[in-house]
Amino acid sequence: MNHFKIVYYALLRQQRGLAEERVSSNAQTARDLYIELKELHQFQLAESQLQVAVNAEIVPWQTSLKDGDSILFIPPVAGG
Repeated sequence: MNHFKIVYYALLRQQRGLAEERVSSNAQTARDLYIELKELHQFQLAESQLQVAVNAEIVPWQTSLKDGDSILFIPPVAGG
């Protein structure tokens, strides 16, 4: 079991009610972890609507995760 720091922005932060949390998971990839969290917290955004960063670097969804990684799910952000 690995331990991850999860950071949420914008809509995901609103839906989760937290800016960040620490989770334990057997997820092997960023995709696996998001699917797990989406089901657990009933997130409304599909993976295709997000980008993911691991340890402050935007990465592909297939990126393998390691114990202690910090993961940021980046939803679309409106701007003006």
